[in-house]
Amino acid sequence: MSEEELQLHFTYEEKAPGSYGTECEDLIEELLCCLIQLIVEIPLLDITYSISLEAVTTLIVFLSCQLFHKEILRESIIHKYLMHGRCLPYTSRLVKTLLYNFIRQERSPPPGTHVFQQQTDGGGLLYGIASGVATGLWTVFTLGGVGSKPAPHLEQCSPLANQSLLLLLVLANLTDAPDTPNPYRQAIMSFKNTQDSTAFSSSNPHTFQINFNSLYTALCEQQKSDQATLLLYMLLHQNGNVRTYVLARTDIESLVLPILEILYHVEERNSHHVYMALIVLLILTEDDGFNRSIHEVILKNITWYAERVLTEISLGSLLILVVIRTIQYNMTRTRDKYLHTNCLAALANMSAQFRSLHQYAAQRIISLFSLLSKKHNKVLEQATQSLRGSLGSNDSPLPDYAQDLNVIEEVIRMMLEIINSCLTNSLHHNPNLVYALLYKRDLFEQFRTHPSFQDVMQNIDLVITFFSSRLEQAGAELSVERVLEIIKQGAVALPKDRLRKFPELKFKYVEEEQPEEFFIPYVWSLVYNSAVALYWNPRDVQLFTMDSG
Repeated sequence: MSEEELQLHFTYEEKAPGSYGTECEDLIEELLCCLIQLIVEIPLLDITYSISLEAVTTLIVFLSCQLFHKEILRESIIHKYLMHGRCLPYTSRLVKTLLYNFIRQERSPPPGTHVFQQQTDGGGLLYGIASGVATGLWTVFTLGGVGSKPAPHLEQCSPLANQSLLLLLVLANLTDAPDTPNPYRQAIMSFKNTQDSTAFSSSNPHTFQINFNSLYTALCEQQKSDQATLLLYMLLHQNGNVRTYVLARTDIESLVLPILEILYHVEERNSHHVYMALIVLLILTEDDGFNRSIHEVILKNITWYAERVLTEISLGSLLILVVIRTIQYNMTRTRDKYLHTNCLAALANMSAQFRSLHQYAAQRIISLFSLLSKKHNKVLEQATQSLRGSLGSNDSPLPDYAQDLNVIEEVIRMMLEIINSCLTNSLHHNPNLVYALLYKRDLFEQFRTHPSFQDVMQNIDLVITFFSSRLEQAGAELSVERVLEIIKQGAVALPKDRLRKFPELKFKYVEEEQPEEFFIPYVWSLVYNSAVALYWNPRDVQLFTMDSG
């Protein structure tokens, strides 16, 4: 039903005998306020777990009119009540409680602590009533005492934490009212660490304090879910306090490794989860301190990386490997320019701080360039053949090879700029990259005179020529160790002023002009796919489609 029809169910009209006038009272605001009070006032105990979960879920259900509209809801009765009036003073407490529910990850309490006790087969009247009404979450999570067995994967998680996170995402992505910005988004953008003693800003009444250490731990542990990665993105992008705290952590690998796993298993993830993980990396790589520190963190035995046994590798080299693997996957499968752009932007941001690159990471950088070079030659050959064939026939339209060639050349230039940035800023720190360059030096020949790459090829050409000369002087039949030794000596001997300086490569993530067009459908698709969906009949829901972009 529409919100207007829903409102009629909550409109109370008292007619006293003999009275002429009637007064209508709208009880929706009263109910919404009571639900919020239940969430923020009642302490979370075994006996209150079910009621807290139902209060959170009922709020999501009230907001779910969006699921029945293909367009973004910009005016809504429920939104109006939640962003004005009696509910508004609870904004910061509600956001804080939902965040703490996510942080605590409390599991559903054991059966003996429910309001409805578990029944034996036979049940009686109370069991019959409970069985009749518990067709939603209570059945699935055995909260309603109906004795059903939950699915194994649901048994391992916290339904309250999941529902609280979904409600938080829904509230944060409500569209702004014409006269006031979304207070829930304001609260998420401004909350501070409990250890931060600076005064609250008077311009934002919805700010509060929360334990950042606990929040960081929960974010690290929960990255397997779309909604946790989306929360991490929102906090890094919108809350400067959280971003500063995260970048200052000395155990940044706890956060980065789960993100890299998402990208590594790209085939198993939906495209939106991959995008969010990639944008999180892009935001992190905007910080030079992060780009330096990841090369100082040494990891042992990365078991999930299957292409090669990595017994010891820096976090920075692993990040490069995973991002390059994502680019190669995208080139052969999805061919999404947006994904390419973000991957290359993250590599470009890191390139000036590349340090002690693992030999395999250095090889993969040059291998990616080799793949792009082959693709470039293939498209160029197709374009030439197509042009020759069309000279004798005007019947069939030509494929747009010029556009394909333009895209590939953009990516090739970006790769050359990344290699150039590393050589210019940290040549002496990366003998493995110089080794890989020399090993595949023939790849770069065709681009030396190409008008699109001449400028950026100067330094690469100089490095190849300089080190090739030193290796020739050292004689033939050199071992790998001896070659690396000559490269290290040469890096010290090469005058820095011979390498041409280019502007620093820096890319900053910028949100779309109308982010709600992406985020609101995305959030509601997560809600729908989660346990709340059990309350609705999918046949009645006109879900708006999420396009692959």
